[in-house]
Amino acid sequence: MTFALEIKNLCKSFGGIKVTQDVSFSVKPGERRLIIGPNGAGKTTLFNQISGELKPDSGSIKVFGEDLTFQPVHRRAHAGVSRTYQIITLFPKDTLLHNVVLSLLGVSNRRFQAFSPLTVNDALFEKAESILDSVGLTGSGHLAAGEISYGEQRRVEIAVAMAQSPRLLLLDEPLAGLSQDERIIVRDLVAALPKTTTIVMIEHDMDVALAFAEQIAVLHYGSLIVEGDRETVVNHPRTREVYLGH
Repeated sequence: MTFALEIKNLCKSFGGIKVTQDVSFSVKPGERRLIIGPNGAGKTTLFNQISGELKPDSGSIKVFGEDLTFQPVHRRAHAGVSRTYQIITLFPKDTLLHNVVLSLLGVSNRRFQAFSPLTVNDALFEKAESILDSVGLTGSGHLAAGEISYGEQRRVEIAVAMAQSPRLLLLDEPLAGLSQDERIIVRDLVAALPKTTTIVMIEHDMDVALAFAEQIAVLHYGSLIVEGDRETVVNHPRTREVYLGH
């Protein structure tokens, strides 16, 4: 089988601190994989290595059989890797439509020229509007990203990520900082994403996370300590030790 994501013996240190220690796991195409662990466990550092923003010291990262271990971010985007972040990374003064269009341009063959702006009739704008529709933001494309609610910004960030038609989507705490109503909207949005997109998610809301996950990996001090289905991980003594202290 060709895995959507295959990580082998991944290691990363900052000075004398090992933030990723010999991590290995595989994710099947279409799978919903959850990465959990206490703060400082190395979850976001792992995502940064998968997305190419941080180079590992050793080990390998393959996406659908292609070795991307030391490939730059843009090469990984063209290979089908997209992600969201804990801290929202939208352009706050640009419209929602422009934020999505810029993402579409990033994986298109068109050359962007700052002094030759796209016209409103451009096909990319139509596609961007369709993507905003899919996250429940119909008719909001003209609004500036910095003027909408935090929950709506989270939805736009997912739209920006999905604009790249990813085969592998990394979601870094998509529910963080949301109200209860916003959490329900984003939860349902993530649940409705197509199975053609493999999803690996970091999330601290365990009720939502466990309902989402088909397979779970537990990180602790940079090491993968437990991996398996929901029942296996929830009932494992190492999981209880990490989260409950006994």
